[in-house]
Amino acid sequence: MKRTPLILSSLLLAAFVINLDTTIVNVALPSLVRQLHASNTQLQWIVDAYNLLFAGSVLAAGSLSDRFGRKGMLLSGLAVFGVASLAGGLMDSPGQLIAARAVMGVGSAMVFPSTLSLIANVFTERGERARAIGLWSAITGAAIALGPIVGGWLLEVSDWRSIFFAMAPIAGIAGVLAARYVPTSRDPDAPRTDRAGFALSTAMVALLVYTIIEAPNHGWGSTRTIGSFAVTAVLVAAFVAWERRTEQPMLDVSLFRNPRFTAASASVAISFFALSGFIFLVTQLFQFVKGYGPLSTGVRLLPVASFVAISSIVGAKLAVRLGTKLIVASGLFSMAAFYLWVSTSSATTGYGTIAAQMVVLGTGMGLTSAPATEAIMGVVPKAKAGVGSAVNDATRLLGGTLGVAVIGSVYASLYASRLTSALPARLPATIDQAAHASVGAALTVAGRLDQADHPVLASAIHNAANSAFFHGFSAANYLAAGVAAAGGAMALALLPAHPTTSGDDIEVRAPGSPATARARS
Repeated sequence: MKRTPLILSSLLLAAFVINLDTTIVNVALPSLVRQLHASNTQLQWIVDAYNLLFAGSVLAAGSLSDRFGRKGMLLSGLAVFGVASLAGGLMDSPGQLIAARAVMGVGSAMVFPSTLSLIANVFTERGERARAIGLWSAITGAAIALGPIVGGWLLEVSDWRSIFFAMAPIAGIAGVLAARYVPTSRDPDAPRTDRAGFALSTAMVALLVYTIIEAPNHGWGSTRTIGSFAVTAVLVAAFVAWERRTEQPMLDVSLFRNPRFTAASASVAISFFALSGFIFLVTQLFQFVKGYGPLSTGVRLLPVASFVAISSIVGAKLAVRLGTKLIVASGLFSMAAFYLWVSTSSATTGYGTIAAQMVVLGTGMGLTSAPATEAIMGVVPKAKAGVGSAVNDATRLLGGTLGVAVIGSVYASLYASRLTSALPARLPATIDQAAHASVGAALTVAGRLDQADHPVLASAIHNAANSAFFHGFSAANYLAAGVAAAGGAMALALLPAHPTTSGDDIEVRAPGSPATARARS
């Protein structure tokens, strides 16, 4: 296909803007407090409303794209995302902004699986498919890491509204390119709509993500959290039972019996667990402990973004040559090694060391996510590429959400316990409460006390906050290292070395062509 570079560029731009938005808003949160007077809960939902609706809608959107057309779903999703992003920049209250972010999440769920399923249907030979998916993984991983950089730069030159206004034209350009160059693609034997499957899948994923988001606030062992996980388990059981019983399911759950599919999906989830957890921790290290500004913090994440991009491309090629098992396991073990290394960091650790650590993380991330994604799409029949891509996307979102929630919870609980024992006795209640709120608040209090000519107390609080931060930081990194190492062992045990490719018929029709072109993987 002569236009494959233009097709791929169009799809990569669409994937880029969707993933950029997952982290770009985070750096604007202080501005939203000042200008919209957003509370902590509102700030959380400005971020999480996007992720919740994205995750909750993605399986249904992927299945619908198989049935009604992946290009149409892509264009519709870009329109929804772009309009909602533009509207978000015009909002004047936190509640309105949360609603706009939720709609953006729905648009993203329509776009993201369509990009990967179209790649799987356009690039049918394994080598070229691996290269295309390598680039797709490079773009998506790098976009997540680049979000704080782009957001920080926009805040330097304008205000928080520019972050939302900037997304709309990028989505528009991606839409124009996709309309012009991307071929139509759909399941030629699309079954009737599985309405019960759509409802159950949306409910189970949305409730699972919501429970994970809220668990740190209510406690992982609270009645509310345990009850929500129990209801989620019931919904999962009901979904599996329905999909196995119905004649035309939206998702063939027997795919999860395939070790290649299951292990690859778990590897993707673990890699994003590690990346999201690290970004959560390192942004606090940079901004609070090191004192870097938003843009400076984002720029210092460039080693992660760069090496995710490079190693995704290299990893996809190596997987074809050396085998998926070896490359994915190597990537996960590299991430485990990174976390063990970064757990030794202290307040005196220089940026050069941290940058070297991030190179290891980015390399491991790329070696894991790109080959694992290619393995997932190699298992799924091409006619069902939309829902297969949606499963991959859902695992990414769940892994990332778990990474922030679990690593954040471990860090926060250990920070609070160490701070309690390290702070001077008989502190005023207001100072004690502020210090326990976050390491940033504690260091701010210490700075104010120093300016108010209380240097001894300021130094005591500063040292206690630093000690508590790195206590929680190290423990959280040990946890992440264990998860990544377990994932590496799983990949060695379950992933095949050289999986066979699918031979399903696919339907791909270029714009303006009168006939359907059939190809085999």
